[in-house]
Amino acid sequence: MTEGTSPKLDPTRPNSARMWNYWVGGKDYYPVDQEVGDKIIEVFPNILDVARHSRAFLGRAVRHLVGEVGIRQFLDVGTGLPTHDNTHEVAQRIAPDCRIVYVDNDPLVLVHAQALLTSSPEGRCAYIDADVRDPEKILAGAAETLDLGRPVALMMLGIMGNVVDHEEAYGIVRHLLDALPSGSYLALNDGTSVVHGSARDDAIEISNDEGGEPYVSRTPEQIARFFDGLELLDPGVVPTSRWRPENNPFGVPEPVDAFCGLARKP
Repeated sequence: MTEGTSPKLDPTRPNSARMWNYWVGGKDYYPVDQEVGDKIIEVFPNILDVARHSRAFLGRAVRHLVGEVGIRQFLDVGTGLPTHDNTHEVAQRIAPDCRIVYVDNDPLVLVHAQALLTSSPEGRCAYIDADVRDPEKILAGAAETLDLGRPVALMMLGIMGNVVDHEEAYGIVRHLLDALPSGSYLALNDGTSVVHGSARDDAIEISNDEGGEPYVSRTPEQIARFFDGLELLDPGVVPTSRWRPENNPFGVPEPVDAFCGLARKP
């Protein structure tokens, strides 16, 4: 797909998926994404830690879901641009028969996903062009690849901050979960401003002022509300850097301004 084939692909405006790709060391971004990304780093250098730890949380959560729980189906909403250890790579490394449906509404993401997110022969990957605000379209597309009568892991990592209305955000997650059976899981992380305060708020203001997608940070208590009615796994809703961190010689990681949790639908 070329830039001229989709009105949604605008290289003159910053895009959160492309800036995220820049922050984690990828190569799939435009000059405007690097420009605004650098402005954000200047006021909030810890965004690099947020990006790194959020990616690491994905890996730890998927490894637990596949290896310890036995989940074999994933619905990854707000995929972002492919980088290292994408959901299907982590999952199929443990169980090659895992099925993964990726969802995004950025045409650049979809082009790269179709080219790079290739399944193992035993499993399957599929891609849906849909906005997070259209859960019915997401579920209809997912049903073509996943068996929604069997447990599914719903992955919503770094996406719900783009739905700035709190009640709308909660309603979207509930709508998706309501369509999934008992034994399904929700893995979610969302941005906060409780660790670095005004620096995080300044970064959000820069992105909004530069024409990026609207974004809102939430409190840990507001993030915890996404898990209402679910069975939260230990350690509950915590900074992504502190959700079951792997052993390392440097001790417990510092908290970051993104909180996460993993929970089971009873």
